[in-house]
Amino acid sequence: MQRESDLYPPLKAYFVARGLAVKGEIGAADLVAMGGAVPVIVEMKLKFSLTLYHQGIERLKITPQVYLAVLRPEGAAATRMLKDNTALCRRLSLGLMTVRSRDGFVEVLAEPGPYHPRASKPRRRRIEAEFERRQGDPNAGGATRHGIVTGYRQDALRCAAYLAEYGPSKGAAVAKDTGVPVATRLMADNHYGWFKRVEKGVYFLTEEGRKGLVDWDGALPEV
Repeated sequence: MQRESDLYPPLKAYFVARGLAVKGEIGAADLVAMGGAVPVIVEMKLKFSLTLYHQGIERLKITPQVYLAVLRPEGAAATRMLKDNTALCRRLSLGLMTVRSRDGFVEVLAEPGPYHPRASKPRRRRIEAEFERRQGDPNAGGATRHGIVTGYRQDALRCAAYLAEYGPSKGAAVAKDTGVPVATRLMADNHYGWFKRVEKGVYFLTEEGRKGLVDWDGALPEV
């Protein structure tokens, strides 16, 4: 069974190989390496935890060269776990190291240092588009009993409500009367199983669609 102290020898060897002098348990720090412009501090845990992050942030008061070190996780979720925690470390200006259990191999996934995130214009545009498309605030206080109400689902509900009232209709008529410009494509894609084509350009509401109107009652703002 692995112990936290098992991480120390390979981590010490890593820094010694880079010309630094290393000692363990200096003050509150698990590992301190000296010999560079500023001290290097490493906080060790067998796995990621909020406590580990708290310790790392606290050590930044001493030196900007702070690493978190964990036993390298294994299994199906390991890749995602490492990716997410590497990103978090970068955002906190912390370094991240892993130690492989079978041979003590040390890998540096992130170096300490200031983080300068690069804004994603496509993601911002998607947020802005969804905000504009969403009518009212149907998710206030959390998701509805069936999930999050998106602008797409609200459009589908408008189309479904129209068909429930007027019966099989042309997509162009649904688009005009509901104010959903993509009504024909939306019903053709039939993402929720609510619509079925009767003939070219004409759709009717399925039983699943009628159930959807009941399940998602209240997802559209009252006019």
